[in-house]
Amino acid sequence: MVTRDDVIRTLEGVRDPELGGNIVELGMVTDVDVAGTSVEVGIALTIAECPLRNQIENDTRRRVEAMPGVDDVAVRTTAMTRKQRAGLMSVARARARESAEATQVSPTTRVIAIGSGKGGVGKSSISVNVAVTIAQAGFRVGLLDADIWGFSTPRMLGVEDRLEADPDTKLIVPVDAQGVKLVSTGLIIETEETALMWRGLMLSKALEQFLKQVEWGDLDYLIIDLPPGTGDIQMALTRMLPQAEMVVVTTPQRAAQKVAVRVADMARRSHMPIVGVIENMAGLACDCGRAHHVFGVGGGAELAADLGVPLIGSIPLDPEVVPGGDLGMPVVTSEARSPAANAIREIGDRLVELVPPAELETCTGRIAKILTELEEMPA
Repeated sequence: MVTRDDVIRTLEGVRDPELGGNIVELGMVTDVDVAGTSVEVGIALTIAECPLRNQIENDTRRRVEAMPGVDDVAVRTTAMTRKQRAGLMSVARARARESAEATQVSPTTRVIAIGSGKGGVGKSSISVNVAVTIAQAGFRVGLLDADIWGFSTPRMLGVEDRLEADPDTKLIVPVDAQGVKLVSTGLIIETEETALMWRGLMLSKALEQFLKQVEWGDLDYLIIDLPPGTGDIQMALTRMLPQAEMVVVTTPQRAAQKVAVRVADMARRSHMPIVGVIENMAGLACDCGRAHHVFGVGGGAELAADLGVPLIGSIPLDPEVVPGGDLGMPVVTSEARSPAANAIREIGDRLVELVPPAELETCTGRIAKILTELEEMPA
């Protein structure tokens, strides 16, 4: 059974984009009622007409709905009283005095981690093509190759440059790859064939460096290509980027589907909401007019139903995907009208719909404005 404390811990992942704090520590959660499988959450906003109201409500609903044992979620929003705003001001002052942000990833950046239970399901290819297609739609996109050992994104994007630091800021500057800001261990080693013989602690440190010492700038989306499984990188990510959300990749094969459940279980235990499921290698269309389902049928839809999340899209087997990746030309660019490219573009559109970019204007405004104007508002 879900408890009130479970819900409170989950709500710590819902963050105010301006202050970078979560709605629990900011005192925005007024009450949590749990009745069986139904949960009702009360949230107090600084003002009734808060421009971020929809985003905060949607983030709250999505995270609580992702909890095992929850079937129904209701979110009520009200305007803060003078006392509640005073509490928020206290937290705002404390955070304003902090010397630096926890990471270089802006609190307004929507972080989408693409993971899988096992390798060989096309996760990296999907990460690259989704990042490129969202960038083609006009959004500012970064791609972090967190598959430290099995890096492949530089080749898939045709990048041979090396990462360098800005002489003024001393921060690492991402490589521009077809409109996407790319960071990967493949951009710091001597050759693509060099083996990285790193243990768990070094993997976590590498991820920490990519998040804290890279000049990501103002991004709408940061796509993270996770290594397969549920190891050190996944656990470190949930600790350092609490706003991250998970997309699970599987093939229609039942064995792959059952393994993919594990990465979803890890995400939920870490209070990371699951956006949905992407099914890859769904079927091969033949010139004879028939579809050959090499890896079975329906695994993606079944996994999505089991997890209670949407099936974001299904990508067919397409002979154009492999040479495009080998030559550094993602299929959404090299063969824009191919079946796979069409499916990936639809997935990109659906992801933007499910995880919309943060509003440029916030309900609190700049910290200076928070510390002055809000305190003067009537109760």
